[in-house]
Amino acid sequence: MRKLTFAMNLSLDGYIAAPGDDLGWSVPSDELFQWWSDRVGATGLALYGRKLWETMSSHWPTADQQPGATPAEIEFARRWRDMPKVVFSSTTSTVDWNTRLVTGDAVTEITRLKADDGGPMDVGGATLAAAAMRAGLIDEYAIVTHPVLVGGGTPFFTALDNWVNLSLVETRTFPDGVVLTRYETRR
Repeated sequence: MRKLTFAMNLSLDGYIAAPGDDLGWSVPSDELFQWWSDRVGATGLALYGRKLWETMSSHWPTADQQPGATPAEIEFARRWRDMPKVVFSSTTSTVDWNTRLVTGDAVTEITRLKADDGGPMDVGGATLAAAAMRAGLIDEYAIVTHPVLVGGGTPFFTALDNWVNLSLVETRTFPDGVVLTRYETRR
């Protein structure tokens, strides 16, 4: 069975985006950017909700061709394009860059994908991750906490009907006071 991880940047007060979908507070250091790039390189399949897909696909397919692109950005763009992706959306009609579109029930499809052979999966996007979280499908949470309070926006965690017990498996400090905490779900 494939492992499913929910990994995102979040503010200290628990948001993945500030009001107005502002992500300006989460600009990564070079070291953190490399960590994200290595994560993309190791991901067997990325699962995206529509909004995160639109954000990523508006920049990364051609980021390596932009004037002044750094070697790290060039590497990330290549890894992102090469990584197999599934977009879950009832409003998007086409996807590109090694991506498949799913318009049906996300929980059913994620359950099926977890049962397949293959490398680890990452889920991204608040709505999609919330559905997977409520269904008990997430095996690991990789939380990259930035030392900023944004006061509202899109929360990382959703309301749950039951407790989810977790075990801490890693902590790491990045420049600028950013802290990674990784937790596995105890089953």
